[in-house]
Amino acid sequence: MSSRRRFLKLTAMSATLLGGGFQVVKAFGESFSAAKPGRPIVISTWDHGIPANAAAWEVLSKNGTALDAVEAGVRVPEADPNVRTVGYGGYPDREGKVTLDACIMDKDSNCGAVAFLQHIKHPISVARKVMEDTPHVMLVGQGAYEFALSKGFQKENLLTPASEKDWKNWLKESKYKPVINIENHDTIGMLALDANGDLAGACTTSGAAYKMHGRVGDSPIIGAGLFVDNEVGAATATGLGEAVIRMVGSHLVVELMRQGNSPENACKLAVERIIAKHKDVKDLQVGFIALNKQGEYGGYCIHKGFNFAVQDQSGKKLLDGKSKF
Repeated sequence: MSSRRRFLKLTAMSATLLGGGFQVVKAFGESFSAAKPGRPIVISTWDHGIPANAAAWEVLSKNGTALDAVEAGVRVPEADPNVRTVGYGGYPDREGKVTLDACIMDKDSNCGAVAFLQHIKHPISVARKVMEDTPHVMLVGQGAYEFALSKGFQKENLLTPASEKDWKNWLKESKYKPVINIENHDTIGMLALDANGDLAGACTTSGAAYKMHGRVGDSPIIGAGLFVDNEVGAATATGLGEAVIRMVGSHLVVELMRQGNSPENACKLAVERIIAKHKDVKDLQVGFIALNKQGEYGGYCIHKGFNFAVQDQSGKKLLDGKSKF
């Protein structure tokens, strides 16, 4: 047996014994690879991330792409009227209109976003169409709506009876005072690493409850609510969007990982920078989650009460994010 054939035979045996756990070898210009520990994996913000992750995992577990996984995943809360901060059933603005924001980003830094979109249940899928079918990154308002219709999306009433009732009760006093961890901070951001080692992310929300008509937060803004760098990792944010935008928060987290910080520590450092820029954070909540190229993940927030969901080959779990206060 030639040395080349002996090498390849031993390589195949090693891969079998290792159970496909590592990229084992590259020899004579050929490579043998399989899923590494830590991938595929999907993480997302808040407890509604559990069913969202399950939908994403259906894609990932069948060797689907991270991009397809995150779109499929966040569509779940977008369609759930009981998730009052995302998509259908989301809290309206102070004029009683449900306006939606979303963005998506892939392994090649392609990205798409929509903002101030009305009457369309799945803004994340419209954002993907913006990414794939236009020369632009973001469409907003009426233009985003008309684009969605041109792509076959259907006009729907997104204001459910429950949300309409809450809005009418709010109108009695019309006081805008966001309550942390409750009605205006439950954006779903999702990050995935697929079996090929590629990253993608998605973020979608109905925004702050009873916001001014036309207000847009961080969720559809690449670099603020979401950022993916396939060389390093990905991050997404939840909380008060204005604070995240000012720090370009998700991009900051990824750059901190590039400098060698773990996902959790990168999130922590970004949170601390936000705190340092605000005189009073008593009523301010911001949280980040991050996922690096090795499948390591973490989260961190200003105040306790933020959690995030994880699903990989070991199963699913809901974790409390560590907090500054």
